[in-house]
Amino acid sequence: MRIPFYKAQAVGNDFLFTWVDDLPEPLKTHAATEFIAAGVQKPGDSPDDLAKAARGLCHRNMGVGADGWYLMHPSREADVEIHLFNSDGSRAELSGNGTRCAAAVLSWEGRVQESGAVRVKTGSGVKRLTRAGREDNRFLFEMEMGTPTLEPGALHSRLPLASGEREAAVLNVGNPQCALAVPSLNFDWRSLGAEIEGHPMFPSRTNVSFFRAAGPGRIEARFYERGAGPTLSSGTGSTGAAAAAILLGMAGPLLEVMTEAGPMKLRWEDAPVGAIFLEGPAEVIARGEFYRKEN
Repeated sequence: MRIPFYKAQAVGNDFLFTWVDDLPEPLKTHAATEFIAAGVQKPGDSPDDLAKAARGLCHRNMGVGADGWYLMHPSREADVEIHLFNSDGSRAELSGNGTRCAAAVLSWEGRVQESGAVRVKTGSGVKRLTRAGREDNRFLFEMEMGTPTLEPGALHSRLPLASGEREAAVLNVGNPQCALAVPSLNFDWRSLGAEIEGHPMFPSRTNVSFFRAAGPGRIEARFYERGAGPTLSSGTGSTGAAAAAILLGMAGPLLEVMTEAGPMKLRWEDAPVGAIFLEGPAEVIARGEFYRKEN
């Protein structure tokens, strides 16, 4: 069984992309009937064959390697509809970096105009991206992330953990986020992120970010993503961390998020009621086929 793919990366967050029509059977039937046609967009709703394919494709040693795998399909509402599988085979509603990568793949294939907006239908609705630049296979997009939502008191949520109670901002930016302000990132944030991801407070698991003030108009952040583990960056994680920093008075509405793989720019229009916009690069880096053993 051969599964064709594009590989793209955005600030070190890497993803694989396959058009549903290019999938071999029976994966094509599963994707077309159980996901695209039915409009299923819930995390965890994955036919076993697709989940297994995602785990195989994304495996860092025995597959192509990626933080996630996208299925792409034409859409009447947008330029493309995308469905994201995490590297563990589970579903996710949205990835900011992944959506920019999808726009880069569309641009690389010549499916969208050289300038203007790109519309991508995600599990969190249609997202609009504006191309801000291009250099060969590398694109720069600004993406409208939407308005973060918080329940009352969620900015100062108390998390009982093995290491003691911690305060966190619990919010949603198209997917669930738990953002923790820390004085330093020189600690085992990966282990703590894994504990928080599966905390009983989050029955469907959560994405986790740790951030600190890093100078005027800048924060530094680390990310533990639901279904993928530690990642070099995260678009939605950066959005959640930035929103928390702004709401906590640690930063203004224009800021830069420094990740392990580079910076991204964010602006929050009319905070806290307006939309957050995220700007960052996306690069198409490979195209090929994954050879998967028949079941």
